Amino acid sequence: MIPSSQVARFASALPFWLSLLLIPLIWIVAGLGSWWVLLVPAATWYLFSILDAFAGLNLENADPDTTEDDLYWYRFVTMIWPGLQFVTLFGMIWYATHTDHLSVGAMIGLFFGVGVVTGSVGIVYSHELMHQKNNTERWLGDILLSMVMYSHFRSEHLLVHHRYVATPRDPVTARYNEGFHRFFPRVLISSLKSSFRAEKDMLARKDLRWSDLSNPFFRYWALQGVMLVLALLIGGWIGLLLFLWQAYVAIWQLELTNYVEHYGLTRKHLGEGKYEHVKPHHSWNAAHKASNWLLINLQRHSDHHYKPDRRFPLLQNYTEAEAPQLPYGYPIMTMAAMMPPVWRRIMNPRVRKWRGMYYPEITDWTPYSKAKTPMPR
Repeated sequence: MIPSSQVARFASALPFWLSLLLIPLIWIVAGLGSWWVLLVPAATWYLFSILDAFAGLNLENADPDTTEDDLYWYRFVTMIWPGLQFVTLFGMIWYATHTDHLSVGAMIGLFFGVGVVTGSVGIVYSHELMHQKNNTERWLGDILLSMVMYSHFRSEHLLVHHRYVATPRDPVTARYNEGFHRFFPRVLISSLKSSFRAEKDMLARKDLRWSDLSNPFFRYWALQGVMLVLALLIGGWIGLLLFLWQAYVAIWQLELTNYVEHYGLTRKHLGEGKYEHVKPHHSWNAAHKASNWLLINLQRHSDHHYKPDRRFPLLQNYTEAEAPQLPYGYPIMTMAAMMPPVWRRIMNPRVRKWRGMYYPEITDWTPYSKAKTPMPR
């Protein structure tokens, strides 16, 4: 176990600051134009995957009792990112619409790269922030999500996903044999519905209507409206389209990650709508060092579901005997998910092995594969 004194050092936190290098990279490639704009997604996906191959696995765990003060340098990077992303996103909209330096193709490529960053880094950081208890961090998480027009992700994640993961009620648990291209449109619609229903039901328990101003959806809509108006004012209709394009790419990145995290994993139905508790083996994990630097330990996903408000440097690694492990980090696995035959060849044997390892008593997996088991109570 890594002691708190070592965790607290700036040098220990520094690898998680590598994502900040993507900000100047966006500005540099915007100035270069042409095919250079593709360096941003290449760096995000391929560079960190190559680094994984050289850096190997990180199987060490930090002392989970490390104090908030000792985590200052880790918290700091998630707190400064929203401002850096805001300036970069809207700075790029202004630059792209006020110069003839970029061709139409280069603009599309540039904002594809911006979306990869606002999704792979921005949404992941918002996920870390939304799980914290203080309002400042939660607001910063909301601002990040509004920049990609996906504010309801906070409600869906906190009220639906964590409660119902690996059951038919969780839209973002990918079903066995469900290709990403079927999963993506399904989750876009169902996660919006389920998140609104969850907030509406919470208000109903307080004898309030959904239209009560305490419904966070009003804050979501207001923040998203501000971002849309800003994009329009800064870049006109072209600027608005570029903003929406990067938002779509960011959402695609998020849902690719969601698809990987729980693919084919299901909780056992105990009867009458009751399911077993969430356990470490209900999430796919990856101990790859470099991609965990990029994704601030999101790949230690089992521990995140065990302790949702545990800050990312303290998330614990599980062994292969305790939780299922992916053969590669999330960047490579999400690329594989875009090719369903490749994905099934990699993952379906692992799911079948998982089923035999944890649930040998279940002989008919069809209801689980089709999400036809009873809805949880």
